[in-house]
Amino acid sequence: MRRDKAALVRMIGFGAGALLFSVLVIAVRVRWLPLESVDRGVANWLNGLVAPSGFLVSLMGGISRLGSFGVLSWLVVIASTVLLVRRRFRLTGFLLAAALGGLVLDPVLKLAVGRLRPVVEQPVAHGGGNSFPSGHSLNSFICYAALLLVFLPALPPRWRRPVLIAVGAVVALIGFSRLALGVHFLSDVIGGWSLGVAWVGLCAAAFELWRYEHGQNVTAPLSEGLEPEAADDLVPAEPHPREPERDGHGRGWVLAGLGVAWVLTFGALILLGLPLAHYRHGNGNVLGDSTIPHWFAAHRADVLGRITIIGSEVGNTHAILAIGLVIGALALAVVRRWRPVVFLVTVMFGELSLFLGSAAIVGRARPDVENMDGPMPTSSYPSGHVAATICIWATAAVLVMPRTRAWWRWLLPAAAVLMPLWVAVSRMYRGMHHPTDILGSCVLAGLWVLAAWWLLRPNHDLVEQPAPAPERTQLKAAWAVRSGVEGPATGSTGPRSGGRSGADVA
Repeated sequence: MRRDKAALVRMIGFGAGALLFSVLVIAVRVRWLPLESVDRGVANWLNGLVAPSGFLVSLMGGISRLGSFGVLSWLVVIASTVLLVRRRFRLTGFLLAAALGGLVLDPVLKLAVGRLRPVVEQPVAHGGGNSFPSGHSLNSFICYAALLLVFLPALPPRWRRPVLIAVGAVVALIGFSRLALGVHFLSDVIGGWSLGVAWVGLCAAAFELWRYEHGQNVTAPLSEGLEPEAADDLVPAEPHPREPERDGHGRGWVLAGLGVAWVLTFGALILLGLPLAHYRHGNGNVLGDSTIPHWFAAHRADVLGRITIIGSEVGNTHAILAIGLVIGALALAVVRRWRPVVFLVTVMFGELSLFLGSAAIVGRARPDVENMDGPMPTSSYPSGHVAATICIWATAAVLVMPRTRAWWRWLLPAAAVLMPLWVAVSRMYRGMHHPTDILGSCVLAGLWVLAAWWLLRPNHDLVEQPAPAPERTQLKAAWAVRSGVEGPATGSTGPRSGGRSGADVA
């Protein structure tokens, strides 16, 4: 009875969303005067309230970005990566189908309806394309609702209602931000939400029908998620029993150690960079700082220009962020521990802060040749592209090498050498850096990655000394007893305990 009632409520919600969207489409298309009057009144009132305040404009812009294609696509990519690695293919299909549906519906309906954007007295933002429905409102509702339905089983029951409310508040704020920035009418936002309700409801209904056809129980998605039995695989990381004899240091010591390591690395960068910046106004010939950029400038060619622009782009902020998000998602999905992710985040944010801080203080001029990438807001020393490339690929190698014996693991140490080399040569070829800028990047990345690895020990969950084969079965049995899991007589540990693989307990 309870499930029948829940199904009825979902059907009503789905129908109401579809009906409301249909009514709004008709009203917008015929330019119904009461609707247009409300839309323009709200747009002008909010513009007068928000536009004079730089803080409110920035705040609304930041909230709006939570519904942008970039943020939503990466949330879907990361979630899909975790689901695929953990072999939850049905949930992956639901998530991708819901997200792709939003990408199709938004532009098609904008073209079909053909409504122009609001014209306000003090424009503070610009929106591309037509106005109805609001793409941010539609896609944020679809993506956040789909993620919630997929991962709700991983939440403790007492947290599910607060999380539902929080997700609803985020979606509401995104829609409001589009109104406040003057790029959408009220009916655009409501239209996006109502269409989102209808589309997610349709996808969830299709998922439940698929479960019913295959003899599985129909769920109550808003209270227990789409696939409650997948809870163990949906938990991002599993609790790791603290082992004082191997932890060695507390969190306070680690944080203090990272602070000391950051300061010492920063000092080394400044000690190396300031003399280089002042010697002949940053263009002395220390280690070929003048000769090499001039040689590259004299031997530029179209083919090399195309190769080096790719080499420069693979080390920029967007590329490094994308690679880092994929590595973090894979690490969390495979290892089921937070420590590797904390290591990755610490390395990359530490690198960024060290680069920005040292560049601001050193202030070295770019090489005195044509800068093919144009003027840059930061100092030539050190190269942020090279430092970030070293850090991201070295981090990947550190996380993967001890965890597999497959031949492909050697590709990551190779990438940790070859990718920074490609980026470094590309940046010097394009006149953006001196050789000693590259040296500074190596100092930054080498010292910081080494310190983070030593303090955080990202592979702590692995046993350092593998036991001989006869002892491994005994260790597995001991782990099963200690975890309260009884395996069959063959020595198997039965269900997964703590998420560890054979390599973790051997």
